Amino acid sequence: MTLTAAAADALDSFRSCPGWEQRARLLLAWGARLEPLDDEQRSEANRVRGCESNVWLIAEQHAGTWQFKANSDARLISGLLALLLARVNGMSAAELARVDLPGWFNQLGLGRQLSPSRSNGLNAVLQRMRELSAGS
Repeated sequence: MTLTAAAADALDSFRSCPGWEQRARLLLAWGARLEPLDDEQRSEANRVRGCESNVWLIAEQHAGTWQFKANSDARLISGLLALLLARVNGMSAAELARVDLPGWFNQLGLGRQLSPSRSNGLNAVLQRMRELSAGS
């Protein structure tokens, strides 16, 4: 599967970090880039179940591809969401169904730092994306 420009940028940025400390700082910086969600978007209907932190997800379809917005009340999770969005925004529902989430975070050098609860939460977000894209 080819990478979008945003995903390629993320991969280049994270691969150039020599260690976890630099990746952690970069992760927080990516999270700060997320577009804020307003109170209406932070509704219970948009909250992703299965995440320990609060995560909200908005989906819009444009010409057969999907654009997602997401945010969290946790800074580290926001960074992980930003990297997930970089990977999946612009994909079709069929492409979303084939995303290898652990593989993506391993490519970024973040796989070993993902606790089981964070991995489960990210999987819940991806699953919700798939549900929203399949329901269109």
